[in-house]
Amino acid sequence: MGKHFTVAIVGATGAVGIELLRLLEQRAFPVRGLKLLASPRSAGKRLRFRGEELPVEALSGESFKNVDFALFSAGASTSKVFAPLAVKAGTTVIDNSSAFRMEPEVPLVVPEINADDVRHHAGIIANPNCTTIISLMALCPLHRAFGLNRVLAASYQAVSGAGAKGIIELKAQVEAGGEHAPVAAVFPHPIAFNVIPQVDVFLADGYTKEEHKFVNESRKILHLPELRASITCVRVPVYRSHAVAVHAEFRNPVSVDRARDVVAKFPGVRLVDEPGAGKYPVPLATSGNDDCQVGRIRLDSALDNGLAFWVCGDQLLKGAALNAVQIAELLV
Repeated sequence: MGKHFTVAIVGATGAVGIELLRLLEQRAFPVRGLKLLASPRSAGKRLRFRGEELPVEALSGESFKNVDFALFSAGASTSKVFAPLAVKAGTTVIDNSSAFRMEPEVPLVVPEINADDVRHHAGIIANPNCTTIISLMALCPLHRAFGLNRVLAASYQAVSGAGAKGIIELKAQVEAGGEHAPVAAVFPHPIAFNVIPQVDVFLADGYTKEEHKFVNESRKILHLPELRASITCVRVPVYRSHAVAVHAEFRNPVSVDRARDVVAKFPGVRLVDEPGAGKYPVPLATSGNDDCQVGRIRLDSALDNGLAFWVCGDQLLKGAALNAVQIAELLV
């Protein structure tokens, strides 16, 4: 990496923005200059990067002059307004929102899976949904080995997937106790001591937007437009790291031993699969870690050529910030 770049983080004070800042430093991304951008109410705050205190600026249409890369993590409405302005200024945008994921001209990229797709960008590259990324980190090596045909899944999603306000609400309800918990504001029901089978809003077919994201994004990333998939997304009282129970059917005969082998060799994945010894992925073990963990791999008892498994991953890291920085690394 001989050349250095000016980078902007949009949503720098949010949970993903803080991780983006840390990862750019930790992974020695070739930063020449760094702009921290957020809403006007966050302007004036200062964040540390490489030993310096950098000011947070209010995001505006003029923020992207002479910026090479902009890492967006400020929500779809912000991205829809400001990402095109950034591209017009000559900036390459890596967007963590849902704003552009399904646009035909926008690559939707998980670097371990479809890195070559970045070659076809026209200024914007989309970061997939966190649940999609974590699931596909396990599904991709199995697809390459056996040929994926159908996926049935259920997610167990941490409250930090809803941002810092989700963490605050869970903490407040836990401290108050279940019986006297504060009224739910972030989630449709109290989340402490509870599970909620709803992530995002419901659509006319009874699925939520989050569940549609998993299906549509998986098809695009894997280049499998006919993939049959269904998921139920559930919010659970966990602070950080999502988990997904996956049942997958393949075109070709499957083997548990080969499945474990290809998963263990896949970059960004760690096999943790000794259930008899109590060793399998759990959110606490993956929180703060870059790799996703996969375990409980077994033959599915209800599907032909089927495998069942359990995958966990930190949705703020591989599910968001880390994946975005890896995309930027591909580009440089």
